[in-house]
Amino acid sequence: MTATPRLLIVGPQGSGKGTQGLRIAEAFGIPAVSTGDVFRANIAEGTDLGRQVQAIIAAGDLVPDELTSAVVRDRLAQADAAVGFLLDGYPRNLGQVADLDGFLESRDESLAAVVELSVPRDESISRLARRAEEQGRTDDTEEVIANRLAIYERETAPILDVYRERGLVDAIDGVGSLDEITERILVALIARGLNPAS
Repeated sequence: MTATPRLLIVGPQGSGKGTQGLRIAEAFGIPAVSTGDVFRANIAEGTDLGRQVQAIIAAGDLVPDELTSAVVRDRLAQADAAVGFLLDGYPRNLGQVADLDGFLESRDESLAAVVELSVPRDESISRLARRAEEQGRTDDTEEVIANRLAIYERETAPILDVYRERGLVDAIDGVGSLDEITERILVALIARGLNPAS
């Protein structure tokens, strides 16, 4: 009996978790659920949720936990997530961990693994600066990048302690070629009894 791949990928901005998340989700045949993507889709479609989120983001604020958790619950309740899922960008703090626990417990489900992409801070900063240059992102100044990394270290890093206590975290070296990093993640997940679909 193969475990259901209910996965979480965590890493600082610039760690490559968006790219790796998509690759891992594809390997397991599960949806990659990025809160950022779900928010952007709702904004693009002009849904009630999208309008709420847009107003919050326009004010420069983070979307509150209740709203973020509601969006994720709605997404995970869709049929394609029954075979598993990969969460990217959620939970991002301890409150959201509790929300996710409650949702999964109500469905008699649990996370199978948490992939932590470890990248040195200076590597994250140089990757983000390079991306900003390539994509013409004027908002990605070194100051903004440093602030985002500080928020990650303050709010998101503590969730890893919770998952470490549960024995769920696989720390993966996030430096190397895309293929090398994907391979490291797959090896760790296969060791947990999670078998890729492809």
